[in-house]
Parts: sequence; C-alpha cells; structure tokens
Amino acid sequence: MSERRSGEGQPDKTLALLWRNHRHPMADESVDRKRGAGRRPSLNVDEVVQAGIQLADDQGLAAASMGGLAKELGVGTMTLYTYVPSKDELLDLMVDQVLGERELPGPGEPRPEDWREQVELYSRQTRAMFQRHLWLSQVSTIRPPVGPGMLAGREYLLSALLGLGLGALETNTAALAITTYVDSAASLEAESQLVERATGQSNDAWWYERNDLWETYFDVDRHPAMTTIWHADGYQSSTREAAADSYRYGLDRLLDGIENTAL
Repeated sequence: MSERRSGEGQPDKTLALLWRNHRHPMADESVDRKRGAGRRPSLNVDEVVQAGIQLADDQGLAAASMGGLAKELGVGTMTLYTYVPSKDELLDLMVDQVLGERELPGPGEPRPEDWREQVELYSRQTRAMFQRHLWLSQVSTIRPPVGPGMLAGREYLLSALLGLGLGALETNTAALAITTYVDSAASLEAESQLVERATGQSNDAWWYERNDLWETYFDVDRHPAMTTIWHADGYQSSTREAAADSYRYGLDRLLDGIENTAL
C-alpha cells in the first residue's frame, strides 16, 4: 500500500488553515474585508475537511483526492481550491482533525489522577482513532501537521509526566518514547485491518496457507530459540491475540522503565 507524507504543504497556508478556528477575531474581520461583498460561500473549510475524512474512511485514502472530493461535495474542482490550496494542505487538515478527535483532557479539565492511567487513556484513544480511520496508517507523520490536534496530544502527555520528578529533557524524551511506541503499534494494527479488508483474507488464514513452511523448510538446528519457544507453548493461537499481548507487555515495560528512572 502506498504511503503519503504529511507536512508537504506550503507552511504559511497550512498553518493558517490548521489554526483557522484559533485566530484573533480581528484577523478574521480583515480576511472578510479582503473578500469583499461577493457571493456567499456555499461551503466552509470544516465541511471540506470532514468530507475528505469521510471519503477516506469509506473508500480509502486515494479516494480523498481533490477531484474525488469536489465530486462528493457537488462543486467544481477549481471551486474546491478556493477553500484548500492543494491535496498536501488537505491531508494535513484531515490528519490534524482526527488527532483532535481523541479529546484528551486539556489544562484544568478532569483527568485520571495516576500518571499511568493518564498514559493508558492516551493509548486507548489513539488506538481507537486509528481503528476509526484506518487510512491514517498510510500517512507518514515524520513531518507532522503542527496544528491544534497534534499539539493537544503533545501537551497532554507532557503534563501527565511532569509530576514524576524527571528533568525537562527526560520528561520530553519519555513523552516522545510513549508517542513512538503507542502510535507505531496503533498504525500497524490499523494497517493489518486494511490488508484484511483489501484482500478479504485474515492474517491467520494467510499464515495457515503457509503451514508447509514448518514441515518442509523449517530447520530446527538453525532456529533453536524458535524451536524452544514452540515446544514450551510460547506462541499464541492467533496473530491478533499475539499482537494484543505484545502491545500490553511493551507498554507496561516502557512505563515501568520511566517510573524506575524517576525514583
């Protein structure tokens, strides 16, 4: 499956669109004056972004092209460009919008008292987000959309760790480690679902078709560790169970390590 990258749009235009609902009111009045008294727009950016997300959810990321989106909204492609300059800015807006869907508690809002429970909330909300929007696993966020959705996630994790007594650098590093682990695992989980949807075949069925590997090609002398685990019943009966257990194990050990460092 092909991958697209966020953060490829023009910075000034992307930032203005990402933060369109957070600008000073005087800035919006200035924009309105520049537009003049022309015909009232039939759409707004929020509606365009939501339609793009819905298209990607229903038909895949490729369907959320500028042409496909214009058709879905019943407008000309050139009209759509008056709301979003290009597919690059559109992708950033879509990604940041779904990041904001996690509704992580902000400053002063009720949240779990224990820091680990706060991280667990981030984990649950992030995994649920990827499951709602499987296409997100096809977007590289190495250069992320620096919008309110992305910053809300960063702020939440940093605030969860601030009370541990770590130094500022360690706190930021720990938050990045959690983000890397949770987001990467959630993305792989969503990608697995996408593959199953595209092929109509479960991962377990895919492995079952390759059972001949173990009887015909597998050399126990070259793979003694794998053989030892096998004879000790160390493998799960399904790939989904294995993924769930490995995720739980990894997150627990990561948080144990952070906690031990803070002692």
